[in-house]
Formats: sequence, C-alpha cells, structure tokens
Amino acid sequence: MSERSGAPDLQRPSGVQQLKETGYGGVFVACAAITLLTTIAIFATLLSDTLVFFFEVPVTDFLFGTEWSPNPRGGGLSFGIIPLLIGTITVTITAAFIALPIGTLTAIYLSEYATARVRSILKPMLEVLAGVPTVVYGYFALVYVTPALKATLFPEMSTFNALSASIMVGIMTIPMVSSISEDAMSAVPDSLRQAGYGLGATKFEVSTGVVVPASLSGIASSYILAISRAIGETMIVVVAMGAQANMPAIREALFGIPYIHPGDVLFDSGMTITVSMVQIAGSDLTGGTLPYDSMFALGLALFVITLVMNVLSDLIAERYREAY
Repeated sequence: MSERSGAPDLQRPSGVQQLKETGYGGVFVACAAITLLTTIAIFATLLSDTLVFFFEVPVTDFLFGTEWSPNPRGGGLSFGIIPLLIGTITVTITAAFIALPIGTLTAIYLSEYATARVRSILKPMLEVLAGVPTVVYGYFALVYVTPALKATLFPEMSTFNALSASIMVGIMTIPMVSSISEDAMSAVPDSLRQAGYGLGATKFEVSTGVVVPASLSGIASSYILAISRAIGETMIVVVAMGAQANMPAIREALFGIPYIHPGDVLFDSGMTITVSMVQIAGSDLTGGTLPYDSMFALGLALFVITLVMNVLSDLIAERYREAY
C-alpha cells in the first residue's frame, strides 16, 4: 500500500510566482495607504488653518453666531455658522423626504416586480439620471421648477429659494438610493421569498415583510450615503437657492417656545456651507486673511459632518447585516 497521501498539494510554487504574488500584495497595500494618507492630509490641512482662524475668532462665536458676513466690504466681519447650518439642514432634510421614499419604492419595483427586460431598461436610465451634471439640475430648478411653483402653489416664493433647490437635490440622489437598495434586495436569497409564498403571503407582503427587512442594512446605508451626498451638493444650491446667508425669523409658539417656520426658510433665498466656501474661494480674498481662513473652518465642519454620517452608515450596516 502506498504511503503517499491522496490530498492534493494546494500550495503555490515558489520562485517567480511567489515573487509576483508578493508584488501584487504590495501594490494593493500601497493603494490603501495612499487613500488613508490622502484623508489624513486633508484633515491635517483643514485643522491647521482652522486653528489659525480660531486664534482670531472664538469657537463659540463661530458655532453659535447668527450672522455670516466674511466680506470686509460689507461693513464688518461676522462668522456665525448658524445661518449656513440652517440652509444646509433645510436642503438636506427636504431632499431626503423626496429621495428616500421614491428611491426605496423604485428599488422594490426593480427587485420584486419588474421583469428582466424592464429592469434592463429602467436601471440604465437611472444611471443616466445620476450622470447629469448638477449645474443642469440647478438651471432646471431656476428656469422651470420655481416659476411653476410660483404660478400654482406658492405665489409668495422668491426667485431664489430653498424649496426648488431641495427638490432637484432630491431628484439627483434618487438613483443612489434606488441602485444601492435594489442591489441589497437582489442579494436576499430566493429561499426566503419562497418560504413566504409557502405560508400564503402575497407578493406585496413578501416584498415589504420579508425582502425589505432582510436587506435593511443595505437600504439604511443607501440612505446615509444619499444624505451625505445632499449635504455636500454645491452647484444646484448656488444656482437655484442663491448665495445670501439669511437668518430666518425666530417665532414663539405656546409657552414661549421658539421655533423657525419652514416657510421662512423654504420660500426664501439662503446659503449652505458648501456655497459659502465656493463664494470665498472665488472672491478676491488672499491667503492669510481671516475670511480666507474661515473657509477651512467651514471645510472642517463639513468634513466632520460627513465623517459622522459615514461612520453611522457603517454602524447601521454592521448592526442589521444578515448572513446567509
């Protein structure tokens, strides 16, 4: 009887092949290191110039100030980020109310209801929608959406307003939500669907009660990524919303509770953090000035917001990830 084992030798040959494999691994490590170092370099650059800015402007004035006027010709310098945050949050939340439900329902249709032929047509069309330049969305909002809203629903709306910009930002982020969510739903095993049908469930009940909960981690990740994309949008907002950092009026409700009426923000012009950064970068302000350094403080604030959103996306995906 032979003493040789019948198990195959799965080890790669040594020599040139081993050297090539080591080289491939080194290239991958170098790519990962470049990505990490780029992020660290961006953060370090923003932080260094932000610290210079905070030597001149107190952090409390920046975080809680209600006036933003970095142009020295405007009669004084004010660096309160609150009006910019209000504009950014308004656009983001309003766009989310449009993109999240429409994107999720579109993903359910593509994954559960559409035939292979229909899916092969609709999904590339969504990808084309995602590839339209954002400045085109902005001009469409200014030329078509705003006049239509003024002529029908909101005659008091100004030419530059947050509502039209938010609508177009929401439409722009629909493909991101629908594509990622549809991929997550398509990854759900058919055995779960068949089990639902075997218990007498309808197609709608299987789609909403089985497929959606099973793909919740991917859907939630698409939500967070779409919201992060809306936070960083610039061209749509600057064209359709304008570039005026307006602080809306603070009203008082029952028992003296202060609040901001949505109409005071949606129907008027405003400014987001990204638009303010573009405005400063495109002006004649030189490096080393206080207004110029404020751009880095805004960039760091935006960096922190998007970082928190991405970390939250990873935590949600890890919490609700299903293993099949």
